[in-house]
Amino acid sequence: MHTPNGANGYVHTNGVSTADGNATNGTNGHAALNGNAAPVVLELDALIVGAGFAGVYLLHRLRQEGYNIKIAEAGTAIGGYPIYALSIPEVYKTWQWKQQYPGQKELKQYFEHVDKILDVSRDTLFGTTVLTAVFDESTDKWRIECENGTRITCRYFLSCIGFAAKRHYPDFPGLNDFKGYMCHSSFWPHEGVDVKGKKVAVIGTGATGIQIAQETAKEASHLTCFVRTPNHCIPMQQGHVDPEQQIKDLATIHDRLTKKRFESLGGMLYPDAAKNVFDDSPEERRATLEEAWRLGGFRLTSAYKDVLTSEAANAEVYKFWVEKRRAQMTDPVKRDLLAPEEAVHFIFGKRPSLEQDYYEQMDKPHVTLVNVKTNPVSHVVSNGIVTADGTLHEVDILAIATGFDAVVGGYKHLDITGLNGETLKSHWENGVYTYLGMTVANFPNLMYTYGPHSPTAYANGPSIVEPQAEWIISVMNKMREEGKTRITAKVEAEREWKKEIGRLHSTSLRDRIDGWYNGTNIPGNVKQPLNYNGGIPLYLKTIRATLNDFEGFEVK
Repeated sequence: MHTPNGANGYVHTNGVSTADGNATNGTNGHAALNGNAAPVVLELDALIVGAGFAGVYLLHRLRQEGYNIKIAEAGTAIGGYPIYALSIPEVYKTWQWKQQYPGQKELKQYFEHVDKILDVSRDTLFGTTVLTAVFDESTDKWRIECENGTRITCRYFLSCIGFAAKRHYPDFPGLNDFKGYMCHSSFWPHEGVDVKGKKVAVIGTGATGIQIAQETAKEASHLTCFVRTPNHCIPMQQGHVDPEQQIKDLATIHDRLTKKRFESLGGMLYPDAAKNVFDDSPEERRATLEEAWRLGGFRLTSAYKDVLTSEAANAEVYKFWVEKRRAQMTDPVKRDLLAPEEAVHFIFGKRPSLEQDYYEQMDKPHVTLVNVKTNPVSHVVSNGIVTADGTLHEVDILAIATGFDAVVGGYKHLDITGLNGETLKSHWENGVYTYLGMTVANFPNLMYTYGPHSPTAYANGPSIVEPQAEWIISVMNKMREEGKTRITAKVEAEREWKKEIGRLHSTSLRDRIDGWYNGTNIPGNVKQPLNYNGGIPLYLKTIRATLNDFEGFEVK
């Protein structure tokens, strides 16, 4: 059984280069891929951590600018999330997608093509997990040590580890006593798992949980899904890409990838909505929502501009969504759990997953849904999961889809030390502080992409990371031209940026919902907005305005 993880729009890099984010495969997820490479000692202009979309793009562009650069990648291959393509002509002119929403196999082929064209592997240290990074104030350089003994000295430390680098496991008693095949959803093997004739359990209803459950139901003898919060899934409307049309699109793709997508709030290739929900008559509104449903993808989330700012508008869109979903199911108990007539939270206030036939699959008689709010997991035993009512749910294969300490987790668990011995972990202990969603006060020459306080989770990944990468390159070029060696965000600028993050987020219904958007999916985390809610156009205008005189930075 293969799961189309690429379809959800945020597949994670094959191996995140942090001590706590190694790519693994196999039972219980203990077989790490890191540490395979022979140790080396390097002096670089910059080290990129992570060979996903951002890391590959940065490597390519920094090579063009003449920098001595390498990528440290814990995994064994480059790779990342799929939404649209890198805006590098030599890549997109020589590649054709087969599906609108690529699965793992096609994604792997795409990044193999990227590597073939750009020769990324030549400057990538595979099997290299960064353990510590310490800023040397006497030289204005980072000193980095890796698990395999590799040591790197560099002026700039560029983190591209992605927003979901730290996997979260439930604290169920007895979890380690389970004797079957157990796998975190992000470790799900590329070749799939043979579930035919097996009893499978899926814990969680996030993006990968939905995908695994949907596909497993087609082959497993029995599937048990443990549901805490129903996902407001939206139709993927998967389809094949017409090769002839793709060739025709080459005439306009450069403009769309380098200009058009940066004009929409979410960095998509379709325009933002111009109207509010109640600007339309009921008939017009129905027609608009039906068209968004027919086209699929994330269009329904932005069919109207006030879906996430008006409670009444949000409720109207939910009314449409729930009517659609309830019509797809016949089991009344399952229907009330996955598509309750009254929303359990604002629709799209949490990240929705794309699905193909999830609701039809969950409706099948060999699928059991457990409402863990009313019947929580008590403990795990060698052959299954016991719920509070005493029921033993027998399991051969356990898929743990409980998500990630998203956006900040991978950074908090990297041992990074800046000025005056301050660690990044201690800097963020009482809440995340950044400037521009790319830099951190007291951590000179450290810049990151697709992390906290940028549009990260609220927009298309490549539409964020490419302009962030260009901003980083502009900073490095300006520093080089002016003979400067250290750039540090000011504490005051960082505090003002946090206020701006909070102000923008308070205008959205997302601000009122617990979940990973606000860090509350992990016990003990501080509740705080982790993403910039102002949209890509305003974000890009803001960060670019700082380049003229390094506003908000101390430079020496």
